[in-house]
Amino acid sequence: MQIVFEQPEHSGDIESLLDAAFGDKRSAKTVYRLREGVAPLRELCFVALENGVLQGSIRYWPVTIGGTLPALLLGPVAVIEERRSEGLGAVLIEHSLAQAATLGHRIVLLVGDAPYYGRFGFRRDLTLDLGLPGPVDLERFLGFDLVPGALSGVRGVVARSPYAGAPDGTEALI
Repeated sequence: MQIVFEQPEHSGDIESLLDAAFGDKRSAKTVYRLREGVAPLRELCFVALENGVLQGSIRYWPVTIGGTLPALLLGPVAVIEERRSEGLGAVLIEHSLAQAATLGHRIVLLVGDAPYYGRFGFRRDLTLDLGLPGPVDLERFLGFDLVPGALSGVRGVVARSPYAGAPDGTEALI
């Protein structure tokens, strides 16, 4: 198994994987509003390949909290059905979180299953003072401090980022 950066030629297989994992109506979810018109962060999008065949995928998107504080939005992460119980999703998550920390990112948010993501350090209590721009099951809105305390005292609504994704929010506008 190889974990490599996502390449343009993977996009068709990734979309098929995401449709299989989440259904073709997945784009109606609130988190997709945060992704509209914003490119995923290439330096944090990975695929798992076995003999050149896509086995799993993970993507991250730049967002802001309160319009100014940069953060990452994790998701989606998906694994082909035949490999879902083998821990490949965990490998993608751990690999990508380590890369995000290395790149200087401080905060990761997601909407997902708390028992699953909790084992990586994602917690609901870190997002209690945050909002999302649309309906969501708030028990599934989780946060993770890549830098301990990065979400302490943070309040605001999560919004699309106008930036390409530098941790300090200063990279070129897209």
